[in-house]
Amino acid sequence: MTEIPGRNRTGHGGNIHAVLQQAGCEYGEILDFSANINPLGPPEWLRSMVSRELDKVLHYPDPDYSDLVEEIARFYKVDSDQVIPANGSTELLYILPRLLGCKRAVIPVPSYIDYVRAVELAGLEVLPLVLKEDDDFQLDLKELSRVIGDDDLVIFASPNNPTGSMVEADAVLALATDFPGTKFIIDEAFLDFVEGGVSVGGKLPNLITLNSMTKFFGVPGLRLGFGLMPADIAAAVKQVMPPWTLNSLAQSFGVECLRDEEYHTESRKYVVALKEKLSNDLAALEPLTVYPSHANYLLLRLNNGVTAPELAQRVLKSGILIRCCDNYNGLDERFFRVAVRTEQENERLVSALKSGLMIEREAKIKSRKRTPAIMFQGTSSNAGKSVLTAALCRILLQDGVRVAPFKAQNMSLNSFVTRNGEEMGRAQVVQAQAAKLDPDVRMNPILLKPNSDTGSQIIVCGKPVGNMSVLDYGRYKPEAWQAVRQCYDSLADEYEAIVLEGAGSPGEVNLKAEDIVNMRMARYADSPVLLVGDIDRGGVYASFVGTMEVLTQWERDLIGGFVVNRFRGDASLLTSAHDYLLQHTGKSSLGVVPYLMDLGLPEEDSVSFKEGIFHRESKENEAVDIVLINFPHISNFTDVEPFLDEPDVSLRVVDTVSELGNPDAILLPGSKNVIGDLSFLLDRGFGDVLRQKAETGCEIVGICGGYQILGREIDDPIGLESNLKSLAALGLMDMTTELKPEKQLTRQKGVHLPSGLEIFGYEIHHGVSNSALKPVVEFDSGGYCGSLSTAANVWGSYLHGIFDSDNFRRWFIDNLRERKGYRRLEEVQAPYDLESAFDRLADTVRNNIDMDQVYKLLKI
Repeated sequence: MTEIPGRNRTGHGGNIHAVLQQAGCEYGEILDFSANINPLGPPEWLRSMVSRELDKVLHYPDPDYSDLVEEIARFYKVDSDQVIPANGSTELLYILPRLLGCKRAVIPVPSYIDYVRAVELAGLEVLPLVLKEDDDFQLDLKELSRVIGDDDLVIFASPNNPTGSMVEADAVLALATDFPGTKFIIDEAFLDFVEGGVSVGGKLPNLITLNSMTKFFGVPGLRLGFGLMPADIAAAVKQVMPPWTLNSLAQSFGVECLRDEEYHTESRKYVVALKEKLSNDLAALEPLTVYPSHANYLLLRLNNGVTAPELAQRVLKSGILIRCCDNYNGLDERFFRVAVRTEQENERLVSALKSGLMIEREAKIKSRKRTPAIMFQGTSSNAGKSVLTAALCRILLQDGVRVAPFKAQNMSLNSFVTRNGEEMGRAQVVQAQAAKLDPDVRMNPILLKPNSDTGSQIIVCGKPVGNMSVLDYGRYKPEAWQAVRQCYDSLADEYEAIVLEGAGSPGEVNLKAEDIVNMRMARYADSPVLLVGDIDRGGVYASFVGTMEVLTQWERDLIGGFVVNRFRGDASLLTSAHDYLLQHTGKSSLGVVPYLMDLGLPEEDSVSFKEGIFHRESKENEAVDIVLINFPHISNFTDVEPFLDEPDVSLRVVDTVSELGNPDAILLPGSKNVIGDLSFLLDRGFGDVLRQKAETGCEIVGICGGYQILGREIDDPIGLESNLKSLAALGLMDMTTELKPEKQLTRQKGVHLPSGLEIFGYEIHHGVSNSALKPVVEFDSGGYCGSLSTAANVWGSYLHGIFDSDNFRRWFIDNLRERKGYRRLEEVQAPYDLESAFDRLADTVRNNIDMDQVYKLLKI
């Protein structure tokens, strides 16, 4: 006889504990389709409610369940003396037959197996009424009427378990009215899943309902149910029930559940859609018959000679547990039941059934192939997610895995133009370089470039779609999410693994509803999540625990562990903290990554820039001083990053005129709001000071928006950035700029004309500048860029990344040295070499996190 997975000593399914022990698996490795629990999971407020109410366990619970009784009575519109809460509705099922004075029980079958056991323990004779398979197991009330009489007890469920068929409330009430001498127990455990379902509880003196709260609200381990019955029967039940069968937390949970009507509506809508798709997918498998169901489960019959216990053993190898129905009266070994779970889980079920039934790959159902994936999310912004993503990309590449990075949505002023002239976040460009790939906008389908305190330019699949406020973008999110999924699916089809990066923190409760980059993306990619915390900031373990506390259950299930980042010291000192984490959250720490000084990789966003990482003082006696003016809307600040490793360069970032000093060169960076940043310069008094500096021979360089600001005038006729149609600029060069609606997105290579050296970079700008001055750059593709003042110490261009060229950067620095009377060094001092930086990063991360566990999470 084939052993039946998941069947416990009582004959029920859902014994996931025994299955895990037998299979040698951990929780989460097997999907339990044998237990009919709401696939939406428990309400999001569950964990916060438990935290809030936990102090109540210090006292005995209310023995009368007063608040819960009143809330049930309000919700079902019955008197409070008709309500009996219980430790699951099964508790009442075993009590009631002993109290009702009936002699015989009439039970339509197949049905919940405890009905027969409960009435037999009460000493009642049992008359089964077999439901007809040809009628889809629908209860025929006329046939039932012919066999029942006074002193009978009729027990059936609506919807029925395991068939999912139901009897409308009006029909139940009519039947009970016609047979006043018969007692009726109607099990409504799954009625909450029915759109428009109406309870018959408390409506007639011979009618009792059993109602479950743990199935619909997704907490079967909490054990909470109730019965609605005539007051005299309720009083009799109270006399025999033991006190305190419901603990304080269960009582509080029940009250909150009944008040959360939004959850009720969302659950029903969600289950109906999932059930319809799953039913259609299963019906397309030829060996199966699928019966119609009003509940959150489906009954199926095998038609090819394979038994359900045999199939259960086969699909268990794919991590799927189904409910064999051979021990239901009226069914045999051909029948099994499956719960409706999430879309991706349902796809896994269908795939496992196809395999177990040995159906060819050309079957009608096509499931999206899961590409192994893992995701870094953070307890905050700038926790180090981007760098760790790059590190893991390089590690997997070193191990022979074809890997690509992915971030659904990036908010950054630091962008890059691909070979195809498409714009994406610079962080994903760096990650692509770590994987030795050409940057591809599919790696970052949505880029938000803030251009005000409340709005951003929205870049979708590399192209701008417009400027949007926060509210406007919220309305656009469904379209953005569609683009994200299409890009991810396309990218994942081409690689053996994907390393995803989240944004900010998944614990930002005000943003979770519209999330497309953190947990929602992780669930779509079927990706475990490593939660990263920056210990250098302090409070990292509280951040880990706090983040876990605000995650819903399905989000917590995705967490694969924690990574402590930027630690200075002996990691063994953190052992007790990691033990606490494991005890409190059930999740382990996968490693402690040390603080990496002078990493040599572009920073992920402007947070590091604002924190002063771009402020470096040279230790050389003969050094030049370069100042970068910090615009409020600065973009592509990494244009100056190559200077950070130059030994003879001091780099300063200034916000005020008083900080300016006497530099050898002043850089005006790119801007996402040129009009706004020009106004900032003028309001802060930079205009006159910069003109004075230029007259004394200080080299002043503008890149992109900074280049436009150096001219005489900036016109914005269509109001792209401001209501000001025109604004006088600094006037350091004879040049005018007009902002245009079309955005220039181009990668360029060419020659820097004053030096004759090769340079490369990319253009991202709306402006068109006109000048009779000498150009600065001649492109290989034809055309010129930039302007050089007549005095030759003020110049600019649209080319981002111009200082990435080692020979040109050294020429620029040597010119500054020469003006100060220092000798020219002529040779490159600090190659801007990311390859060695990637390898150093990969070695450090590999040696400090549990790579075996990472590969286990990836399942490769």
